[in-house]
Amino acid sequence: MSTEDFYENIRKSTKLNHFANLVTLAAIDGEIKPIEEKLLKRFSKKFDVSEENYEKILDNSASFPVYAINSKTQRLEYLFDLLRIIYVDREMDEAEEFLIIKYAVGLGYSEDQSRSIVNKSKKLFEGNFSFDFYKYFIESED
Repeated sequence: MSTEDFYENIRKSTKLNHFANLVTLAAIDGEIKPIEEKLLKRFSKKFDVSEENYEKILDNSASFPVYAINSKTQRLEYLFDLLRIIYVDREMDEAEEFLIIKYAVGLGYSEDQSRSIVNKSKKLFEGNFSFDFYKYFIESED
């Protein structure tokens, strides 16, 4: 296996695991609502998840681990995706908040950073905005 193939396999695995994390968050309240399923379908295309893997993940999303990501921008983008799933119904309950903080830690943020990002995100996710705006806001000093 070439070095390029090795890294391509890692990228595919990371995308698949991230998608599984999105499914876990969507199903945290016991069911995946139609609006959540619509967003999951969009994410499955974004992350090149095959129909076979999509069904496999829907059946057992918790079996996929959360991997730390070295790229600060990609880590924040993945967290943004997770927050979009949570806020598809315009609110974050306690279980979702607990899980998103744990996922943020799994992605490579410290516990304090995770709580700070989630608290800032809670203030923002009442509206509709771009990832670039979100990234700027999170990285700002206030």
